[in-house]
Amino acid sequence: MTALKIGIIIGSTRPGRVGDQVAKWVLDQARAHGGAEFEIVDLKDFALPHLDEAIPPSLGQYANEHTKAWAEKVEEFDGYVFVTPEYNHSTSGALKNAIDFVYAEWNNKAAGLVSYGSAGGTRAAEHLRLILAEIQIADVRQQVSFSLMTDFENYTVFTPAPYHAQAMKTQLDQLVAWAGALRTVREEQQVAAAA
Repeated sequence: MTALKIGIIIGSTRPGRVGDQVAKWVLDQARAHGGAEFEIVDLKDFALPHLDEAIPPSLGQYANEHTKAWAEKVEEFDGYVFVTPEYNHSTSGALKNAIDFVYAEWNNKAAGLVSYGSAGGTRAAEHLRLILAEIQIADVRQQVSFSLMTDFENYTVFTPAPYHAQAMKTQLDQLVAWAGALRTVREEQQVAAAA
């Protein structure tokens, strides 16, 4: 059996963003944790426009090359860590748009949430949980939240408090377990579809 693959998705494309620093910290924690292969997925690398597919993504009939490239990347993973900012009490438009582009590629996978913002990004994470439920992603309970006031120097340089490492470990424990379990669900579905 191949190793589990977990994508760490940077949910901001804004100039001057801090999400890339948070994602790098998550990657360092994940590599120390083990249990899967981990990779940062930067939405900026995909340059997705506002959703421009005429057919609903649930039908899987993608017309545009940028959608096909994004679908291929999303499909690679057994689970995800979504690193989300909080903008206006919710997740970023860029992340919501990227999620909306594809459908089946997300199904029956697991996710952990890492958020940041003036209130730790907790409201963004709560909205994201509702979105993930609709695309059949099971999100784990443990959340990691960073405050712009205390976990960033001058609101721009990521300096997380040491206690966050334990919370991240707990999230990764849950995420790896759930990603493995949901992989078996997807494999059973593939066998049933081929029969």
